[in-house]
Amino acid sequence: MILSDRINTYGQHLLRRHGERVHKIALDAGFTCPNRDGTKGRGGCSFCNNISFSPDADTRLDLAAQIAKARLAIAGGTRARKFIAYFQAYTNTYDKVDALEILYREALKEPDMVGISVGTRPDCVTPDVLDLLERFRDQGLDVWLELGLQSAFDKTLARINRGHTFAEYEQTAVAARQRGIPVCTHLIVGLPGETEAHCHATLDNVLKVGVDGLKLHPLHIVKHTLLAHQWQQGEYLPLTREEYIGIASNLIERTPENIIYHRVTATASREVLLAPAWCAEKWNVLNGIEFELRQRGSRQGSNAETSFLNGEIRHAA
Repeated sequence: MILSDRINTYGQHLLRRHGERVHKIALDAGFTCPNRDGTKGRGGCSFCNNISFSPDADTRLDLAAQIAKARLAIAGGTRARKFIAYFQAYTNTYDKVDALEILYREALKEPDMVGISVGTRPDCVTPDVLDLLERFRDQGLDVWLELGLQSAFDKTLARINRGHTFAEYEQTAVAARQRGIPVCTHLIVGLPGETEAHCHATLDNVLKVGVDGLKLHPLHIVKHTLLAHQWQQGEYLPLTREEYIGIASNLIERTPENIIYHRVTATASREVLLAPAWCAEKWNVLNGIEFELRQRGSRQGSNAETSFLNGEIRHAA
């Protein structure tokens, strides 16, 4: 079972571009977030315990040491010889651009770094940041701006305490793509108060704005979060594995073939994961999505002509 037979995956995109396997190295540069430090809020998003997204990151190590540690792990696994520096933890554009440039260049000076991917919030990307990323792109580096949107519905964004709106996402995505900076948008399936129809409407709105890559995440509950409290109080019920696989497959079918899927599931370590248990099993879910698409005789783009924008839920409101 090969997922890339059904989906335009990021791994295959890099293989086509570089002629060999390229591995993304997740980095923690010690950033915080305006939704945690009091600028926009405190406590962060209701689901956020960043350890669950980057369990191997270690802020006690400088970037070179983090990269060296990752290289050792990769040598025993995929054995890739080219790498993308992925600034992942928290909001990786949340500083003055001069400080950002020093950090980004520190990672990029490491041997065999062919690109940079920067994870951030839509409301923390200034024109100066886009200038910097554009300069890296003009040097021939692979550059991606990863925007954590999660939902196109402002009501949902307020419910999960995101601290930004869909309009802010749209403004940033358009500005980046106008400069030729590819945008990868993160979407969460199973958010409180949302149904599958919301997921489809979010996808339609993102496609309407314009996007180059997507990441799908099932909402999972980790320790020390507001969502964990809500779940323990019976106020939130997570999706089953089968529900997530069905929704993810439907969204993939409706995604045009040219858009690159950087991820179609996400996991958390068992040390921090509370529920659902299946979110600790990456390959189980990936194989489930591949099997579902194969059983349907479909693939990414099979239903790309259909739209939910004219359905019951039409726009981000």
